[in-house]
Amino acid sequence: MRVAIISESFLPQVNGVTNSVLRVCEQLTRHGHEALVIAPGPGPAEWSGVPVVRTPSCPVPGYRDFRVALPFPAMTATLHEFDPDVVHLASPAVLGAQGATAAAELGIPCVAVYQTDLAAYAGRYRLGLAEAMVWRRLVRVHTAAARTLAPSRAAVRQLQAHGIDRVVRWGRGVDVERFRPDRRDESLRAAWAPGGQLVVGYVGRLAHEKDLGLLTAVQELPGVRLVMVGDGPQRRQLERQLDRALFTGVLTGDRLAGAFASLDVFVHTGPHETFCQAAQEALASGVPVVAPAAGGLLDLVQHEENGLLFAPGSAEELVACVRTLQHQPALRRRMGEGTRRSVEGRTWEAVGQELVRHYRDVVAEARTPHRRAAA
Repeated sequence: MRVAIISESFLPQVNGVTNSVLRVCEQLTRHGHEALVIAPGPGPAEWSGVPVVRTPSCPVPGYRDFRVALPFPAMTATLHEFDPDVVHLASPAVLGAQGATAAAELGIPCVAVYQTDLAAYAGRYRLGLAEAMVWRRLVRVHTAAARTLAPSRAAVRQLQAHGIDRVVRWGRGVDVERFRPDRRDESLRAAWAPGGQLVVGYVGRLAHEKDLGLLTAVQELPGVRLVMVGDGPQRRQLERQLDRALFTGVLTGDRLAGAFASLDVFVHTGPHETFCQAAQEALASGVPVVAPAAGGLLDLVQHEENGLLFAPGSAEELVACVRTLQHQPALRRRMGEGTRRSVEGRTWEAVGQELVRHYRDVVAEARTPHRRAAA
C-alpha cells in the first residue's frame, strides 16, 4: 500500500505522537509498503527511508519546543503527487484538518488516529481556546475520516460522547526486546540510590498537563529516591520544586531501557493520558506502575495485579500507593512478575498488522459503490 501520514508532530520533537509515527513507518517499510510523512516545522527530510515533507509552523506560547502547523497551500498537490491509497491522520488538529480536506477533494479515504487530549491541553496552556471550541474542530476532522482509531476504551467513549462515529480501539505496541527486566543495572541503581533507597521514577515530558507537582510528597518519603527522566517546559520549575529528585534529562535507546528496568516503581501522575506509552514500557521492563485511575491508564494498570491506581489529583492516595509498595516487597515482587505478561502480546509487529487491516478496510469501503452513494 501507499500511505501518506500527516502528523501534527515529528522529529526533532520527541513525544507520543512522534514515537507512534516512527514505529508505524518502521512497520510499513518492513512489510514492503510505501510511506510519506507530512509534518510541521524544521527537521529531517527523511527518516528510515521514508521521505518527510516539512510544512510551515510556529511555536506554541509557553511551550516553545512544540510547533503548530500553519496553512500549507501545497497539501493537495503533495498528496496528488504521492498518490496514496489511504491518508493516515496522526493526532489530527491543524495540519490534519488540511489533510482531511485535501484527501476528500482527491477521493482518498482517511484513517484518523486520536492520541492527544487537545481540549484538556488547551485549557492547561491557557491558549484562549474554550474546550468546546477545540472539540468542535476535532469532531469536524474525525467525522471526515472513514474510521477513527482510539488507543483505549476511555478514549473510545470520550469520542463517542462527542458524537464521533466509526470509532475503533487500536492500542499501541511496545518493543518487548528492548524493554525487558534483565536490563536492570545495579551500578546505575547504586549511583541513583547509594543508600539502597526504593527507586521511584517518572519517564516522560516535564509539562504542566502531567500534574508532576504531586510528586513533591513522594520525594519527602523516607527511604525513597525519586528519579525524573525526560525534559520539557516545566523542567526548571520542577527542579526547584522537586529539589531532592534526580533529573537525568532525556534518555533514549538502551539507556532508556536500562533506566526503566532499574526502577523499583514507575509512577505517573497525568490525568489526561489517552494511552500512556511510558507506563507500557515500564510494565514490559518488569516494573509495577502507580498511576491515576483515569484515561488510557485504566487499560494498562490492573489494580493490585501489575500496579496500583489512585484517585486523579490526590497526592495523599499517590503517597499511600508508593508506601504500600515500599513496605511490602513481596507484593512488589509479585506485581513485577505479572507486569511483563500483561503486555507481551502488544508488539509493534502485531499492532502494525492490525493498522494495515484498518487501511485495507477503508480502501475497500471507499471502492464499494453502495457505500459511496450512501456517503
